[in-house]
Amino acid sequence: MENNKINIKNKFRKFTDLWSPKVVAEMNDYQFKLAKVKGSFIWHSHDKTDEVFIVIDGALDIHLRDKTIHLTKGEMYVVPQGVEHKPEAGQECKIMLIEQKGTVNTGDYSNNLTSPNDIFI
Repeated sequence: MENNKINIKNKFRKFTDLWSPKVVAEMNDYQFKLAKVKGSFIWHSHDKTDEVFIVIDGALDIHLRDKTIHLTKGEMYVVPQGVEHKPEAGQECKIMLIEQKGTVNTGDYSNNLTSPNDIFI
């Protein structure tokens, strides 16, 4: 249906805050989230789900304990369930995340970077 079409570029215009994923669609038990990121996030993991990072614009490093995955526009990486990771972007980067509903962006940690879930734009 035409009414369900989502313009990702327009969705990114609706917010400016960093490290605060916004839901743009749901499929089964998964959510598609957009986020703007810059600087370093925290080390964290998700014990119950994998997490998909897709770079829409910019560049993103996903630090793992044993290596760093460098992503640029149009590339994606799946962080396996339970693997500690720390995203980082030198300049503002626009990303899409695909993760299970209820996934907390900071994993088991709660701090000033923890975003509320289910914020739809």
